[in-house]
Amino acid sequence: MKRPRLGFLGVGWIGRNRMQAIVDADDADVVAIADPSRDMAAQAQKLAPSANIVEGLDAILEADVDGVVIATPSAMHADQSIRALSHGVAVFCQKPLGRNATEAQTVIDAARAADRLIGVDFSYRYTQGMQRIADIVRAGELGHVLPIDLVFHNAYGPDKGWFYDPTQSGGGCVMDLGVHLVDLALWVLDFPDVVSVTSKLFEGGELLGNAPDRVEDYAIATLRLGSGTAVQLACSWRLQAGRDAIISAAFYGTNGGAALNNVEGSFYDFVAERYRGTARERLVTPPDAWGGRAAVDWAKRLESGAGFDPAAANFVTVSCVLDRIYGRAARPDD
Repeated sequence: MKRPRLGFLGVGWIGRNRMQAIVDADDADVVAIADPSRDMAAQAQKLAPSANIVEGLDAILEADVDGVVIATPSAMHADQSIRALSHGVAVFCQKPLGRNATEAQTVIDAARAADRLIGVDFSYRYTQGMQRIADIVRAGELGHVLPIDLVFHNAYGPDKGWFYDPTQSGGGCVMDLGVHLVDLALWVLDFPDVVSVTSKLFEGGELLGNAPDRVEDYAIATLRLGSGTAVQLACSWRLQAGRDAIISAAFYGTNGGAALNNVEGSFYDFVAERYRGTARERLVTPPDAWGGRAAVDWAKRLESGAGFDPAAANFVTVSCVLDRIYGRAARPDD
């Protein structure tokens, strides 16, 4: 396939970071940039000086692009992705792909109908540590994985108001942070059946009931998988954690364990370790420039001519689990 021509819709910090990674990998050309902030667009253009600053998604699609990278508020993701896919353009979208499983499914249906590549920025899959842990688990080296413990606590809340409006965001810390935890557990285990989901959501220290105008800032959930594995996760905004963040993904099996942990509160630096009884082995240490790898992988696949990948249905699986955490959908045995 020819070298892909890409457009970027939304170039705040994450959008620019993904653009930088793709530019550095040199597998595609950035030809169009759109953002409501002219200043943000101008900053992004410094990374790709030959790209044109244009007005919105329609103008990007008119620029004869092969793919578009979407980093806009969550409420826009599904509609913008569908518009691009229906135009015959591949999509790499920030998480969540949709505010609920119905929205996510409509995007996947559009990608399948157009036979276009669809990617979601589940970036933690691409850390060196999680790649090593996934290989170990899938090779059966830990034996039967029984519990999985997942944590993503953030001492800060988002700095944009739309995150706190469930009609725009789809949810609070679960939608923002917990989505990564759900994806990691299911991805490492090759997306087994989720038999049941139980959860409790809190806001301001109080159990959050049916409050359509509020989002959770703390959540705990347990997923019971068809394999018998129990997945426990906790996530929060503005936790009094004594550090910027606590991020951990631990897999414990009958023959050993393995875990990814952030270093001294960092959002970016991780160590991965292998456990055998009371002994531990260091697998991966910083530095690891992982942030843009999911976007680069998508761009490389696009360059190779990849169309729709049936594995994209797993993005909907993650959304379905989030719906069940939120109580928007449930099975009789939940």
